[in-house]
Amino acid sequence: MTTGINLKAYLERIGYAGNRAPTLATLAALHVRHTETIAFENLNPLLGWPVRLDLESLQQKMVRDGRGGYCFEHNTLFKHVLDALGFQVTGLAARVLWGAAESTVTARTHMLLRVDLGGLSYIVDVGFGGVTLTGPLRLEPDVEQTTPHEPFRLLKADDEFIEQVNIRGDWVSLYRFSLQEHLLPDYEVTNWYLSNHPDSRFVTGLLAARPGPDRRYALLNNHFAVHHLNDHTERRLLANADEMRETLERTFHVTLPDTPDLDELLTRLTTQTE
Repeated sequence: MTTGINLKAYLERIGYAGNRAPTLATLAALHVRHTETIAFENLNPLLGWPVRLDLESLQQKMVRDGRGGYCFEHNTLFKHVLDALGFQVTGLAARVLWGAAESTVTARTHMLLRVDLGGLSYIVDVGFGGVTLTGPLRLEPDVEQTTPHEPFRLLKADDEFIEQVNIRGDWVSLYRFSLQEHLLPDYEVTNWYLSNHPDSRFVTGLLAARPGPDRRYALLNNHFAVHHLNDHTERRLLANADEMRETLERTFHVTLPDTPDLDELLTRLTTQTE
């Protein structure tokens, strides 16, 4: 068992060979490399396998085994990396607004990070799926901020913040968060619910996402989409398990687990098109 993050293995995994000093440039470079390399995916809960948040399990799955994960896995792993590099990092939690009215009250089911650096604070999030941040945001409301992908902004809402993304001219709310610190036991409770409850979207359907340099790839069951930034979207249905496997491996860069359950799952998903 390892007792700390293996930085060498992680940096090789994301293809980063740059400066390791705890600077904004380093943070931004790691952020985009992580999101463009390690996919958002929920194969574990969909297969009925546990989602573990301890460091050794995260390194085994996402670094050594070439898998991805969802928000708790991505951001917990990234926090370990940033901590080891000397960044000051605080875990936060958010209520997801994506696809819901802003007045909707949801549980705090999303993990994100706050990084304090050079007298300023930044929001860092490498695990929100199809529209995840690809660069840090200054914790400053009402300012449009550029990222390697879409523009983002934060709005002040009482003592909380709402994160929004500009998708082809429209501002869309992603989640609402406070600055209250959350620790691993807080995340483990919600993580268990999301990976086990029969109504959880992570248990009932396949989700995968990965940004490329000028686009975002998304998969919902067998509905595959390529969203070109500030342009058009290509969509197609994946017809069988072989197409699903090829897309997950080549487009999402996921090293698939060797289990017959996976082929059964992928075949089932291609027969449930809507």
